[in-house]
Amino acid sequence: MTWTPDTKDWTWVLQERCAECGLDTRALLPSEVPGLVRGAAATVAGVLAGEDARRRPSPSVWSPLEYACHVRDVCRRFDARLRLLLVLDGPEFENWDQDAAAVQDGYAEQDPARVALELAEAAERLAAAIEDVPETAWERPGTRSDGAPFTVGTLTRYLAHDVVHHAHDVTRRRGER
Repeated sequence: MTWTPDTKDWTWVLQERCAECGLDTRALLPSEVPGLVRGAAATVAGVLAGEDARRRPSPSVWSPLEYACHVRDVCRRFDARLRLLLVLDGPEFENWDQDAAAVQDGYAEQDPARVALELAEAAERLAAAIEDVPETAWERPGTRSDGAPFTVGTLTRYLAHDVVHHAHDVTRRRGER
């Protein structure tokens, strides 16, 4: 199974509405992000119960299982990044090659029921961490390894788009079958 790696710089979602999933992160309040994380995770986990959870709609598109593994790992990674922002001054986030992670961690071979549980746990931990951000911490800065600047606020808005967009992808693609 092969796919074309996504090399797009998705930070544009912090400045404009996403035409594909419809989310406008500029309008998000910090208090709305935990609900979006929980909701998107539940949506993605929900497609794992189907008998076709491992089936790719095409060779270049992840299966629902692979999407769920990715969203689980996004929640884990952003939870770690959020915690770094809250305790370190100006941390730099290491690069994460999501496509390499999918191969190295065998996303396509993982157990859908276990992934659903892990996704729910990761999303809840992240959502709770966002809910616990002190009011004085939303502007704490950090940078991605490519130099893209983030604050706690922009990181959580960026994350919200990531998980909402993937929930949109996996449900839209399921409907196309």
